[in-house]
Amino acid sequence: MKKRERHCLAEWHLATLSEARLKIRHLARYLAIFGMACLMLCGCGNRQPEVQEPQPQDEKMEIGLSFDSFVIERWTRDRDMFVSTAQSLGAEVNVQVANGDVDEQISQIEYFIKKDMDVIVIIAIDGNALTDVVKKAQDAGIRVISYDRLINGAGTDLYISFDNTMVGQFMGEALKEACPEGGKIFTINGSPTDNNVNMVVSGFEAAIQDSGLEIVYTEYCDNWLAELAFDAVNRGLSETRDIVGVMCGNDDLASQAIRALSENRLAGKVAVVAQDAELSACQRIVEGTQTMTVYKSVEELARTAAQMAVALGNGEEIETSETIFDGSVDVPCYYIDPVAVTAENMDEVIIDSGFHQKEDVYLNIGYVD
Repeated sequence: MKKRERHCLAEWHLATLSEARLKIRHLARYLAIFGMACLMLCGCGNRQPEVQEPQPQDEKMEIGLSFDSFVIERWTRDRDMFVSTAQSLGAEVNVQVANGDVDEQISQIEYFIKKDMDVIVIIAIDGNALTDVVKKAQDAGIRVISYDRLINGAGTDLYISFDNTMVGQFMGEALKEACPEGGKIFTINGSPTDNNVNMVVSGFEAAIQDSGLEIVYTEYCDNWLAELAFDAVNRGLSETRDIVGVMCGNDDLASQAIRALSENRLAGKVAVVAQDAELSACQRIVEGTQTMTVYKSVEELARTAAQMAVALGNGEEIETSETIFDGSVDVPCYYIDPVAVTAENMDEVIIDSGFHQKEDVYLNIGYVD
């Protein structure tokens, strides 16, 4: 085909296309006019057009989580697992930490009440000092959980913790095994305002009955401050160096107790038992300066507590097989069993569970895969 003929054919196609587009625009205009007319006719009736109201979005459940402090290593684990579990269930968590100040914790709980939280979960600094503010929360229709530490006389909706009496029993049994011939021991306990301390001491003393072990020196460490354990052991040693063991309220206290023993050239010669399975404690166990610790799955505790908090926030009741008397009423309680940890079962309990990595636990003595 010649260039001139191709050009003429192209012009014909363009003209045809333009004409078609013009017809389509006219048709669209007529249809629009017709539609408007129909709407006007419909508007002549008495019926009002239906307006769809915007649907309100469901408000998220709000949980207040009140911590004593983050001085002890485990509490950050509790926080992270609780928050992530609650969020996965559609709840929002407001975390407050009182840094060991009871008045500050009371103030923070009052803040939760003003914010109209659905549930408040409390790691109490002083189990006796929070009774009134907890009752104030309950009067406002807020559910309250005693987390890890029982709040006395308040009748909280739930108490969830480890079996602290069993923790003490494990510590006593480990000390008996390490000191089969008996001897003098120190007990360096945690905060006197922590209700769990009494449970641990009760279990420990029951375990060492008729064992030949004799408690010759006892101190309590306010607010679980580890440096107080260092001073306490030194004071005890000033009275007698003839000891075979030290029971410490937790691994943080044990770290300072062992420092005091080390400065007196007794580390590794005196059995030391504690709880929490902190990384540093596991390292000391495989090194030989600490005899045992008690592993408590804080992830399981926090996850279960978050699930129960959401259930309470949804108006459900928590059924438990046990209760605990808080000095006023029987409170539903849920216990998680602890596990005694020594050098013999370190890999099985701590490493295999993923609680700590093997290379970290054995770091100071040379990690061997």
